[in-house]
Amino acid sequence: MDEKKRMDYFQKAAIYDLLACYYKYTNPALHVYYYQKHLKSLNKGVQFMNQMNRPAREARVRVIHAAPNAPNVDIYVNGQKILTDFPFKHVSDYLSLTPGKHQIDVYPTGNMTESVISKKVNVESGSSYTLAVIQSEKFLRLLAIQTNSNVPANETKIRFVHLSPDAPAVDIAVKNGDVVFSHISYRKTSVYLGLTPMTVDLEARVAGTKDVVLPLPKMRFEPNRSYTLFAVGYAKEEPALEVLSVPD
Repeated sequence: MDEKKRMDYFQKAAIYDLLACYYKYTNPALHVYYYQKHLKSLNKGVQFMNQMNRPAREARVRVIHAAPNAPNVDIYVNGQKILTDFPFKHVSDYLSLTPGKHQIDVYPTGNMTESVISKKVNVESGSSYTLAVIQSEKFLRLLAIQTNSNVPANETKIRFVHLSPDAPAVDIAVKNGDVVFSHISYRKTSVYLGLTPMTVDLEARVAGTKDVVLPLPKMRFEPNRSYTLFAVGYAKEEPALEVLSVPD
């Protein structure tokens, strides 16, 4: 398909060149018109060819086990085991993958009889992702969250991901102060917020209220780092709700 598209551009360029030559002396306006179309198609063909020849950058993928009721799991990518006996609240290192679709299978540790998650995930060249194993009613699901760790020099940035299945929508705020992230519900991700590096007391509140669900004291955000705050666990039962501050 890519080769056909490239050839289409060059074929159009050749046709427009013939038409420009045909009208060169009889109709200068049409000569200029078709010559411009010739150049445009030629440039598109060259640009597309350069994109085809440019080596694809690998994608990066990591996993967080955020399903509080689930056992430890084994995780496979394209039939190859990448994580063994992976427990709740753990976050893996990044794994490099080629751009495109990849088969992700999740099994209870040591049991390959029937997967609890089986899903194809598409990753783009040069992009980073967090794959979250989450609770969805009685089943487990895989939530793909794109991650951006680029930070301006000497600054920091943070975002919040709500992965607690029974917790209400929340606001993340400075303790006794302003709201930082507003009305983040289950499975939702906030935008990134750029900050001056600091240590700060935050709190999770029931969205739209001053009711504190979870204090978040002494949250430290260092320069030249990007952080994702993952809310995991249960608001009303065990394991209890907590927020994991994870560098991206």
